[in-house]
Amino acid sequence: MRILIVGAGIAGPTLAFWLNRSGHEVTIVEHAAELRTGGYLIDFWGAGFDVAEQMGIVPELRTRGYVFTEARAIDRNGRKIASFNPEAVIESNKRYLSIPRADLASVIYDALGNEVELVLGDTVQELADDGERVRVAFGSGSTRDFDLVVGADGLHSQVRRIAFGPDEQFEKYLGLVVAAFDAERYPRRDELIALMYAEIGGQAIRLSFRDDATLLLFTLRHDGDVPIERAAQERLLREKASGMGWEVPEMLAVMPHAKNFYFDSASQIRMPAWSTGRIALVGDAAAGPSFLAGQGSALAVVEAYTLASELARTRDHREAFARYEARLAPLVRSKQDAAQGLGLAFAPKNAFQLLVRNTVLKTMGLPKVASIAMGRSFHDRVELPPFPDQAPAH
Repeated sequence: MRILIVGAGIAGPTLAFWLNRSGHEVTIVEHAAELRTGGYLIDFWGAGFDVAEQMGIVPELRTRGYVFTEARAIDRNGRKIASFNPEAVIESNKRYLSIPRADLASVIYDALGNEVELVLGDTVQELADDGERVRVAFGSGSTRDFDLVVGADGLHSQVRRIAFGPDEQFEKYLGLVVAAFDAERYPRRDELIALMYAEIGGQAIRLSFRDDATLLLFTLRHDGDVPIERAAQERLLREKASGMGWEVPEMLAVMPHAKNFYFDSASQIRMPAWSTGRIALVGDAAAGPSFLAGQGSALAVVEAYTLASELARTRDHREAFARYEARLAPLVRSKQDAAQGLGLAFAPKNAFQLLVRNTVLKTMGLPKVASIAMGRSFHDRVELPPFPDQAPAH
């Protein structure tokens, strides 16, 4: 089949890899003029790691990724409040790593070779599904026909907006904004240690990368409109983080010079169905669990693999779409439900929540407590369907 994937982040190229393997003719269209860089650090493990192994990309992920040895909570003067070894949570670092989101996307895309058509600087404007095909009108003015269209275009999906309805119907804002930006030659470094500082209303994190690079990350409470332009986003960060201690003033000072700057709301996407007719959604476009869940990228990889597997198993796209959703929707919705209660860990609302956060982090350093407290999130197992050796004729 001729299949259009909208979005070249993580879910889109993963889906393209597996669709191409089963003989489909795949096109990816990406609104950005080039493949994106920047973004925040993501933790990658579980069934997403299993899919990456099957794709043969784990060695490169390890080259680009990190295994942090300590997560350390500090006070406004930089003194340690609590710390724990992430390995205590995941029990082994052999199937877990942290990696910049853009690096994960890049490694997945590189695995495609030159076997998939990529169109940059364009996106869909209209989708006309007549039951036999989807006629796609692009922003560039061209029109093409496809057998299926899959929206892998993230939290603010254009495909979802066109085919299912406006964002307000499906997006649940969690009252937080997230910002991440890089800093070259930042004066302080703590190798392979995640430093976390929280006050009422927000949290700042510093992560030291190789090549003298540093990632600075903020999560802040915000009840108003979320700005779109970078200048307005930086103003909001300065306003919300004003008065915070530790290194926050220095972090804000280097922010305007950051080459890679990411800013977005912490939101979830909750859809009654992940497909309609010949159009489906995958990744954050279908069921974004939010930054707070910590598993969005791994889940996106799993969703893309599962959708491709089901499409390789049958000639009936409706059957494939239904099985794909039935396999994963209960798990994803449970992750979304759990994430809604994690706001106090990222940006405590009041002094009591800040106390609870710090107390919990102190217990994480005790033997077995971290595994008990957080282990379920790390050890949830998804039963991946085996990928068919030979797809049915289409």
